[in-house]
Order: sequence, then structure tokens, then C-alpha cells
Amino acid sequence: MRPDPVVKKRAKASNKCKPQLLEWKVHVKTENNFPTAAGLASSASGYACLVYTLACLYGIENEEISSIARQGSGSACRSLHSGFVQWKKGERPDGTDSVAVQLVPHDFWPEMRIIVLVVNDARKKTSSTGGMSTSVKTSKLLKYRAETCVPQHTTDLVEALNKKDFETFGKITMQDSNQFHAVCLDTYPPCVYMNDVSFAVVNMVHQFNVLKKEVRVAYTFDAGPNACLYLLEKDVPEVLSVVNKVFPNDKLGDPEYIKGIAVDLAELPVADEAFTASGNNLLKYIINTKVGEGPKRID
Repeated sequence: MRPDPVVKKRAKASNKCKPQLLEWKVHVKTENNFPTAAGLASSASGYACLVYTLACLYGIENEEISSIARQGSGSACRSLHSGFVQWKKGERPDGTDSVAVQLVPHDFWPEMRIIVLVVNDARKKTSSTGGMSTSVKTSKLLKYRAETCVPQHTTDLVEALNKKDFETFGKITMQDSNQFHAVCLDTYPPCVYMNDVSFAVVNMVHQFNVLKKEVRVAYTFDAGPNACLYLLEKDVPEVLSVVNKVFPNDKLGDPEYIKGIAVDLAELPVADEAFTASGNNLLKYIINTKVGEGPKRID
């Protein structure tokens, strides 16, 4: 492949690479350990990695590459920074100021953990781009959400983040996820991304929080059935115990079932008897992780 015209233009402006380098073709070999087109933002990591690598090759400064990554995948621009990141809408007609900015670094809230429940890692029927395009054309709720709800959610969420207020952070995260999927259903024809297992996860989370009398774990779903759970480190053992009770799996104990940060299954507490199984082998696998550090070279 030849360099993207936008990348080429930025590279020329940087004056940090040899002119002949921009005339060479580039061979790209990429591998992603996240399911593709399954609602887990594989395009975010894929395009962010590609753009970051090209930027390193051509001497483009980091602050310039966010708007380039956004053209491949909107969520990719957020993956070029560590920690919690906000994608700014921008005001310019050409979109050059629609970029992502870091709110806090990855170690700002070191207790924060993320558990990903992979319900289905197969390619979804309706792509994120295709679904959103249809929503823009047909959903009246989308306009109301974009103009009224999202700005307030963003302000409140950033404030909760800076205060490390998990109760508020978790509540807004879940409300925003619910509303996003309400827009998907308001689209005509509707975009149905969540399934019965997704809603079982939602019920499990709310049941857990009711028992604890506070928000201890929060869910969010992108354009797919797979759940991302936010929680604090101290609650990981108990939440995993509940997940294993509600979603029993024959692969429990297999190192490929719970990936990421190691978990000692023998140390997990017994789940509250109030939780009952939704069915066997409903989850493909689980990823136990934390807030990311952003892209880095491994050569």
C-alpha cells in the first residue's frame, strides 16, 4: 500500500522524514487478539495501531494523529492515549479539531478494573457504521440524545471521574449504555445488538448492586452483545464468583477461559445464594483487565 494522502501531507509538513520514504510502498502485517466486528471495538485498536506505526515511521507528532485515526474508525482516535479519553466533537467544518484528548492517565484511578464478558465473538449482522448511518436517517431519539443527554452525561461523568466517585460514574455509564441501545431500537429497521445473555448480565449487575445497597459494578455495551463491566479491584473476586454462578461454564479452570490479569479460582468467595444460573456455557470467555496505557513500541 502507498501512504494515505492525509498521512503523506502531515509527514511532509513535519520535515522529519526523507522525501523518498514517502514514495515507497508499505507492507503492513497486523494481528488483533480481540474479536473482529463483534462489538468490542477491534477497529479502535486496529486503526490506532496502524496510524501510530505510520506516525512513528514518518515522524508525525502524536497530537496530530488523532484526527487521522478517526477517519479509519471513530473510536480509534480515543485509543491513541492512555487512561480515560474524551473524543471532542470539534467545531471546524473540515473536522480537523474533532480529536481525542486525555482526561486522566491510566494510573489516575489505579483501583479501577474492567471485566469483559464475551458473549459472542462472531461477526455481527449489522456493522457499527451501517447501523449508525441508519440511525442518523431514521431515529428521532438520536437527535434528542445528541443535543440534550450526551452533553450532560459527559459533564457529569468527567466530574465523577475526577472525584473518583464510582457510584455516579457507574450509574451514568449504565444509563448512557441503555440509552444508546434505545436509539438502536428506535432506528428503522431496528438495530438489535444485545441478546438474551446481554440482558441476563444487566439483571445480574443490578441485582448485585441492590444487594450491596450501592453501585459496585457497572455495565456498558457497545454495538454488540458483549458486556464491559467496570468495578474496583476489591470487588473483582466477588463479582467473578457471581459471574461464574450465573453463567456456569465447562471451561472454567481452562487458562484460556479467564484471560488477562491472573485469577486464583480457589480464592474466589462463594456467590450469594440469591443468584441463580441463567444457563450453561453462555459465555465464550472472560477478560479480566484494567485501564490501558495506550500504544507502545515493542521492537
